[in-house]
Amino acid sequence: MDNQLSGQIPSSIGNLINLETLNLSFNELTGEIPSSIGNLINLQTLGLTNNNLTGDIPSEIWNLTNLTYLYFSDNQLTGQIPETICSLSNMAIPS
Repeated sequence: MDNQLSGQIPSSIGNLINLETLNLSFNELTGEIPSSIGNLINLQTLGLTNNNLTGDIPSEIWNLTNLTYLYFSDNQLTGQIPETICSLSNMAIPS
C-alpha cells in the first residue's frame, strides 16, 4: 500500500494461490485487473483503491469465496457489480 508502484498488475499474480491479503491501494497502477486474480482462492482481502485501473471488473473476482473485504474505489473501472454479490454473507464492501 502506498509504495509508488506503477505499471500493470501482471497476470502472474494469479500464481500466488496461498495469498490471503493483497493490498495494492494508493499506487499508480494502470491497465486492467487481470482475470488470473480469480486464481487466488485463499484471498480474504483485496485492496486496489486509488490507482488508475481501467476496464471491466473481472467476473472471476466474484468466485473468490473466501473474500471478505474488497476495496476498489477511485479507479476508472467499468461494468457492473453482479447482484449475486449480495448473497455472499461474508462480503463487506466498505463505502
